[in-house]
Amino acid sequence: MTVSFNGKKPSRRAVLKGALAAGGAVAGATMARAASPDPLITETQPWAQGLGEGVDATPYGLPIRFESDVVRRNVEWLTADTISSINFTPIHALDGTITPQGCGFERHHSGAIELRKEDYRLMINGLVDTPLVFTYADLERFPRVNKVHFCECAANTGMEWAGAQLNGAQFTHGMIHNMEYSGVPLGTLLREAGVKPEGKWVYVEGADASSNGRSIPLEKAMDDVLVAFKANGEALRKEHGYPVRLVVPGWEGNMWVKWLRRIEITDAAVESREETSKYTDTLADGTSRKWTWVMDAKSVVTSPSPQSPITHGHGPLVITGLAWSGHGKIARVDVTVDGGKTWKQARLAADPQDKAVTRFYLDHVWQGEEMLLQSRAMDETGYVQPTKDALREVRGENSIYHNNCIQTWWVKSDGEAENVEIS
Repeated sequence: MTVSFNGKKPSRRAVLKGALAAGGAVAGATMARAASPDPLITETQPWAQGLGEGVDATPYGLPIRFESDVVRRNVEWLTADTISSINFTPIHALDGTITPQGCGFERHHSGAIELRKEDYRLMINGLVDTPLVFTYADLERFPRVNKVHFCECAANTGMEWAGAQLNGAQFTHGMIHNMEYSGVPLGTLLREAGVKPEGKWVYVEGADASSNGRSIPLEKAMDDVLVAFKANGEALRKEHGYPVRLVVPGWEGNMWVKWLRRIEITDAAVESREETSKYTDTLADGTSRKWTWVMDAKSVVTSPSPQSPITHGHGPLVITGLAWSGHGKIARVDVTVDGGKTWKQARLAADPQDKAVTRFYLDHVWQGEEMLLQSRAMDETGYVQPTKDALREVRGENSIYHNNCIQTWWVKSDGEAENVEIS
């Protein structure tokens, strides 16, 4: 369908009117129903015939039961046990950019532990002038900041290296969440301890049984790393590291150590398990890249997608998704409905924030044609999200981490969508 607006930008009402006038059984039926009495309007409904729940019916507010499908999910065959495993954020069912804590993905190496604030201790040792131990109450007394950042597992989209595997944005791209963190800059605490001149690295370690630990260059630690104790305005959830976790903006999620217990200043990287045998990128020739901390620019269309098909019939369609970059702000997102033959610039919902998720929208008129739907992000450095073929030329098919390829959804004439690979 082609609708002419004499060079003027069409309004949503004009697009809708054009779509209805153009025909299509669904659009026509919808308009006919609207002309008939609707009992949901003309008759008093049960929810208006009595009293609802009073305040304090749920002292901590919970989602209404009609949204019970918006939950994290795991893939049972990915790991042998859920104790050392991952589940996925339902990004296909969310809008905006802030991820509710209850929906934010989990990644555990030895299970989520319970640690009381009163029992919490954070030690700073190594190449410092004064070794220090902080309680939770001590941390609360330091000047704090609020920062919105994404946390993305390095293995996000990792199953897709060898081809289209998992049928849903939640499963292909759901190892990410975007929250507002409150806490103390790590640099503030390091300056309190006094870093010796020979100190070049920071080794951070968690309190759980896995003792997950990572080395971070001192420059990054002093720049924007945060020792966080709140997320989205409330205490961290247990599965997100309560009572204190590390926030390492733009860098892979494994470095965001949960239940943070120790910070050691060293003169060299510790070369822990999580930065040698794990979280390195294997290339086609068998060698591995180290220190691939930054999460490159990436995007995905969240709707329509396999878990969020088109159900409203022909006419106006809102295509939406998420974009992010560990190098800074998202500058632009393009969307294609024909597999990359033509691209349209999407609208960014708000001014992009540094190392945070950006929501994009593209208003489209869909008349039942099949679509090969993709999004392509560009960040403020000029980096453009690559195709999977371009990544494979460098990395091969046997990698696990840092797959930021362009994702393709095949949207069929009935509105259902499927994960496919075309480039």
